[in-house]
Amino acid sequence: MYDSNNTPQGQDTPSPEIFAARIGFFGALLSTLGDGLQSIGAGIVLKQLENPSSPDTQIQSDHTTQIESMQKQIDLLTKKIDEMDRKE
Repeated sequence: MYDSNNTPQGQDTPSPEIFAARIGFFGALLSTLGDGLQSIGAGIVLKQLENPSSPDTQIQSDHTTQIESMQKQIDLLTKKIDEMDRKE
């Protein structure tokens, strides 16, 4: 059977101090989990910042390589045009 507080008869209702302690424990648990998630997120960001082969850096490197290759081709074509002009 249940009493008017919806608790089984024969059991005492928790005191306000126990209830407060449970809420405090639950709050501390949530805070600890939040701190852990924050630490994991910071670690991920730090790892990406330290990693030199990130996609942006790789794209810049590819563009630099392409520009250097194009400049070499332009220089070669310019040299060939100059040689053709000298032969005429």
